[in-house]
This record gives sequence, structure tokens and C-alpha cells, in this order.
Amino acid sequence: MSAVPSDVSVDISWPVEATDRMNRMYRWQRHIYDATRRYYLLGRDRMIADLQPAPGASVLEIGCGTGRNLALAAKRYPNARFFGVDVSTEMLTSAISAISRRGLAPRIRVAHGDATVFDPQALFGIPSFDHIMISYSLSMIPDWNRVLESAVTRLAPGGRLHIVDFGGQERLPFPTRQLLLQWLKLFDVTPRDDLEQALTAMAEACRGNLKFERPFRGYAQYAELTLPAEPNTP
Repeated sequence: MSAVPSDVSVDISWPVEATDRMNRMYRWQRHIYDATRRYYLLGRDRMIADLQPAPGASVLEIGCGTGRNLALAAKRYPNARFFGVDVSTEMLTSAISAISRRGLAPRIRVAHGDATVFDPQALFGIPSFDHIMISYSLSMIPDWNRVLESAVTRLAPGGRLHIVDFGGQERLPFPTRQLLLQWLKLFDVTPRDDLEQALTAMAEACRGNLKFERPFRGYAQYAELTLPAEPNTP
């Protein structure tokens, strides 16, 4: 496993296999990641625009990667606090560098953690967040349902979970759809076709409100789950 950058908090409660696997994938890709992904990770900027955090609100990105989304969001919302976790130490190295170059280090904290089991209190000293973003990460995480469950439990009352990821491309021409899906497999990406169903069940269980769209002719899935302002009582 690659060494964790010295200024990154660490949660070591998961198997190192996930870190090793993602580091192998991104060791070289991270240097060109932002320049190439801008053309097909659609909907990320809309997710940032839809955040609209209140002054002092805490915003976490699960699978923060190179820090691209965190940096843009922090510049857009200067009165909010931003945090990020990623299982890849290679990607965190790029994130730290990008955040520092933009002068945002005092406002963005990143940590090494697995999306399914990380402890925000141990990593950041806070128990929950007002907003959680997940951008094109669920399609790469085998136990993605557990990530959703983990995210919801780490939201404060009235908090919002924002998700954008690959869809099934169901309204694209069939040849295009087949080529896209085969290409995504090369990067271990699997669109989560039952994401809406999973989020609907979670919204019903917590009495929350779900907005779900399939923009770009089904190329992407876009969701916002809002928890009730007061915790559920038996």
C-alpha cells in the first residue's frame, strides 16, 4: 500500500485491499484525471450548484478523488466547511496538492478512509454533516448499498445527500450504449441500475424526500435525498 500523506487523517478499520486496488488504477491516471474526465463525468457542476449550503454548514465528499469538486465548491461557498474522504492514497496526494495550490487548505480537510466504514468523529472531530456528495463513485464500489447506508447515517437532521453517477444510457442509440458500457467495464465501472429503487426505500424508511432524475438521455443518474429536520422517533 502506498504511504499515506503525512497531513492526512487515517481510518484503518477496513482491509487494505481496497486501497491497493484503487492505487493501482490511479497511480498514473491521477495526473491526467481532471483533464480527461471533464468530458464524460457529466452533472458534477450541477451537483455543486445545487448544494447551496448555509453559512457554517459542513459538506463532505465521499470518494473525493483529486479534490476537484471540493475545490470548486469551496470557492463557490466561502462560508461553508468542506471535508473529503478517499480510499486511494494516490488520489489524496493529488487532492492535497490541488487544494494547496488554490489556497484552500485552511477550508478543506481530506482523509484516508473507506466509504463504507469511515468514522467522521475520528477523522475530522465532527459526528455528522449537513451535506454529503457522492460523484461517480458508487459505480466503482462493489458494496455500494453499504456506502449509501453509511452516508445517510452520517447526515445531520435536515441534511442532504447529493449523488451523480453513470446511468444505464437507456435512451441512447443501442450501438452507442453498448460501446459506452463496454468502455466503462475497462475501468471497473458498473452503472447501478437499481440506484433509484435503493434510494426510494431509504427515503421511505427515514421519512425523507427524494428527487431523482436520469439526465442526458439516461447517461447519468442524479439524486438528492433530504432527511427530515427532526430525527424519527419510534
